[in-house]
Amino acid sequence: MNKFVDAMGDACPIPVVKTKNAIKELGAEGGSVETLVDNEIAVQNLTKMANQKGYGVSSEKLEEQKYKVTMVIGGTETVETVEKEEPVVCIPDARKKNTLVVISSDCMGEGDPKLGEALMKSFIYALTEQDELPACMLFYNGGAKVSCKEGPIMEDLKSLEAQGVEILTCGTCLNHYGLSEELKVGGVTNMYVIVEKMMQADLIIKP
Repeated sequence: MNKFVDAMGDACPIPVVKTKNAIKELGAEGGSVETLVDNEIAVQNLTKMANQKGYGVSSEKLEEQKYKVTMVIGGTETVETVEKEEPVVCIPDARKKNTLVVISSDCMGEGDPKLGEALMKSFIYALTEQDELPACMLFYNGGAKVSCKEGPIMEDLKSLEAQGVEILTCGTCLNHYGLSEELKVGGVTNMYVIVEKMMQADLIIKP
């Protein structure tokens, strides 16, 4: 069986996520997955993933800003081996850690604001694809704008909330930006709770 994945224009980690989903659809019989991407970084990420999983992998440049990565996944033996190996990574006690994600801006990193917004969108999407989800997400200062935005990023946040992730946005920050009536996911919190959540967290992630 062969699968085709169009990841042209998709930012990291979406090409990898789409490819992994296609591989799952192959089932025990195995087959091949061809993924189209528009940059070399995506090619490197896909190749690294394939090598880690033990898949056969090759890539070629079709034209300017168009690459094809082909992965060959073996039959029942290869699939079962991979499926048996993966839980070993997930079982450790780290799964029980109280992980907290704090979002203090509607952009990820510094530099181009549009790039920062795209990176933040990709970051939150990537969270939805993790085997171990954070216990809580805190949004404050400019981050309060994120929990008020319509679009794909809101769909991802609602998906996280539906899976048990607590989502809290600073009420003072919502008032400051005039967004008190615009909150679209989670609940409103205060600085006391924000500090308490941070103090109790085993791991704090801040993109």
